[in-house]
Amino acid sequence: MKKVLIVTGSGRSGTSSVAGTLKRFGFHVPQPEVEADERNPRGYYEPLWVADFHKFWLNGIPVRTIDSRPLAGDIAMADLTPEREETLRAWLADELAQRADGDVVVIKETRAYWVYPLWQRVVAATGAELASLTMLRHPTQVVRSRDSAYLTGMSDDARLQRETTNVAAWMNSVFVTERATRDNPRAFVPYYDLIGDWRTAMSRACAQVDVDPGDLAPPHDVDDFITSSLNRSSDAWDGLTVPAALRDLAERTWTAANVLVATPDDAAATAELDALATEYADLYVTSAAIASDEATSQVAAARKKLKDRIAAKDERIAELEARVEQLEAAPKRRGWLR
Repeated sequence: MKKVLIVTGSGRSGTSSVAGTLKRFGFHVPQPEVEADERNPRGYYEPLWVADFHKFWLNGIPVRTIDSRPLAGDIAMADLTPEREETLRAWLADELAQRADGDVVVIKETRAYWVYPLWQRVVAATGAELASLTMLRHPTQVVRSRDSAYLTGMSDDARLQRETTNVAAWMNSVFVTERATRDNPRAFVPYYDLIGDWRTAMSRACAQVDVDPGDLAPPHDVDDFITSSLNRSSDAWDGLTVPAALRDLAERTWTAANVLVATPDDAAATAELDALATEYADLYVTSAAIASDEATSQVAAARKKLKDRIAAKDERIAELEARVEQLEAAPKRRGWLR
């Protein structure tokens, strides 16, 4: 049977590193891939078609790549249409038709967990087997990595606001991904482990999802791809302005999620994560209620800014129209008639 291995996890958690590792094991990444850039010079190992499929859909709702709203996944799935589902099923069926029985197709996309039920259905419809590999990285490292990749040049106030939101979104991604993947073979790989000893980390993960990584004896292509220099972020909270209650909740989430590395279906850990998800949802609702006046003010300010921009454009259009009328009404010079 052919296997579809979904690689997901919070953005900046090492999904590209593990997908690149899987490709070097000989597993198939659908082509073309998202091109490398300054944010990820070693490559994303992400199918371009899938990235565009998720991006154009979810950006329009909008649901962010990492989103702090507990119901973000429900919002995304509620927007699913039969046509969109058929588009994904047809693409996947065509991709699998080109693979031999027993092949592993790696779909790396950090937005996949928002619409994981969709992937479960389309994979089942093709007759393939679904498995998942989720990357785990300490929230402070994820936040600092996102800061360096996306927030360069932003004001201190904006950075501090995004840091708090990104810690919350990191937790939300753990809760949603863990809950969504309970029905299929799965593995959780800490970024620490991948960087520190990729052979041990990937041997364990591949066994958990029942795929054969092949001969990992040195020398191996992954040896030059995975290096300790990839991990440049600290796991300390120093320098991050995140509320104490949120830091405590994030640390407890990190601890519970790491239990799943050795035992992906540990009952106590999954129950703890369910409880933490409920605690997080309560905190989110309370925080949203406290910030409701601020949110209303920001919406009003954004509307005013938009109205001012529209008014300025209307004024400019009127000026240009008046100028055109003046030119049309002016006597034509002899030189214009030549």
